[in-house]
Amino acid sequence: MPVDPRAWLAAEPDADLREELARLLDAGTAAATLELADRFSGTLTFGTAGLRAAVGAGPRRMNRLVVRQAAAGVVDHLLETDPGAAQRGLLIGFDARRKSDVFAADTARVAAARGMRARLFAGVVPTPVLAWSITEVGAAGGVMVTASHNPPADNGYKVYLADGSQIVEPVDAAIAARISLVDPLTVPLASADDPLIEVLGPDLVDVYVRSVARRRMRPQASGVQVAYTALHGVGGDVLVRAFAAAGLPTPVVVESQQQPDGRFPTVSFPNPEEPGAMDLVIDLARHHGLGVALANDPDADRLGVAIATGSGTWRRLTGDEIGWLLADHVLAATTPPPGVADDRLVVTTLVSSSLLAKLAASHGAHCEETYTGFKWIARTARDRPHLRLVFGYEQALGYLVGDRPLDKDGIGAAVAFVDAVSWAAAQGRTVEDRLDELAERHGRHVTAERSVRLDPQQGVAAVRKLRARPPTHIGGAPVLSVDEIAAANLVRFLVGDPQRPTRLQVRPSGTEPKVKLYGEAVGSDPGPLLDALVGLLQGASGDDAATPPPVP
Repeated sequence: MPVDPRAWLAAEPDADLREELARLLDAGTAAATLELADRFSGTLTFGTAGLRAAVGAGPRRMNRLVVRQAAAGVVDHLLETDPGAAQRGLLIGFDARRKSDVFAADTARVAAARGMRARLFAGVVPTPVLAWSITEVGAAGGVMVTASHNPPADNGYKVYLADGSQIVEPVDAAIAARISLVDPLTVPLASADDPLIEVLGPDLVDVYVRSVARRRMRPQASGVQVAYTALHGVGGDVLVRAFAAAGLPTPVVVESQQQPDGRFPTVSFPNPEEPGAMDLVIDLARHHGLGVALANDPDADRLGVAIATGSGTWRRLTGDEIGWLLADHVLAATTPPPGVADDRLVVTTLVSSSLLAKLAASHGAHCEETYTGFKWIARTARDRPHLRLVFGYEQALGYLVGDRPLDKDGIGAAVAFVDAVSWAAAQGRTVEDRLDELAERHGRHVTAERSVRLDPQQGVAAVRKLRARPPTHIGGAPVLSVDEIAAANLVRFLVGDPQRPTRLQVRPSGTEPKVKLYGEAVGSDPGPLLDALVGLLQGASGDDAATPPPVP
């Protein structure tokens, strides 16, 4: 049922959002009317990424009323499906974004009001700490209040299962159904000092730090010092502690970006993938004569890397290049002894590079490919209990070294990456040397990405049209095959030389108003063919004005 904005105004608990909504209601302008319609026309979609939107008043924004409603649905689902959920409880973490602390506190109060134990971190924590700690304490589930690498105005709400993985279907739909039964304006709250609410000290963070230090697999090599930025997120202190616990040199940090600050004053888009986001840490590394610069995103579940090249310039590694280096390092360091069956598993996604399968085969390990999103990497590992997950990655800078937490971990990945750099340095090799060695062994894999901004319905329709009437040529190269992976909403083209085809893929984004395109070739640049596919997509959408932003 639609919510009356005046009723929402009366229930809104935060003065700043009440004032904001009152101004919109009193303005009487066309712009205010459109804004109100956008905020109150429906609700935020609760999907496999939980909730994410700009902070503001109304059912289509992130605010305390929306969070209370979501928390009630999550708790009701857990109580209904897990007989021990009330005692095992809900673990709740939060980052430094606007209102994250009150969103987390309200989640705890909603859980307690429904008779469920709530374990609330006392201060900000990285997302991998929350995910890892769920299994450490045996919680029935977890919630992390974060918008990850989204723009500064946003906040979000990630929900985790008891094994530390993010929710996937059909659990997301079941929770969404429970949420829809809750009136956001009348959710009961326990008092902040309710005995069911436990405020956690630093112990779990300490245990996580000791655990993640074990991602260093070659401690005999002298550690290489690197530069690091937390991008105003919550990973800085924990990463420095993890490096110390692993015996790695203390990183040189970008002081202006090291402390949590939800305003993100030095970056407009706090995502290591974005052009310019790593400029300060690269400058710092150059100033100190260091060869590697690292960046976590604001909730520290992703890892970006830039390296000094032999020509004296700097370049950011692609997500796939980081994945290749980590995979080869992990696989080389975990080889089972002679006569022992290899039960190692590595997992990646459909849109990540195909090189991981070759690396796994060369090391004798098992490799699986799954849908886009780290939650599916976790599901793939969970569905293969006879195998031991040693590495998972997606090209969007998400990496997991080991089997815990069942989610991407930018801090653990940073420890493992510096371990790999240090091991290479001990043998007189640079990161560039290691990439060249992989190319010599398996072919020089080159990846590229593009995106076209389209509203979700347009994007889905355009991709569907390409699949229904596939081209015979793309950029002058013959199309060898067309495959649809319907569950991933993805279309894959193989084009060009049958002996060494270029792989092109296209899918609508699940979280943004855009269509994403991915290319991979061996020994050549897939970029021109990917650009040609962009043109075909624009024609299929009827939007020739759409232009893809360059993706480095």
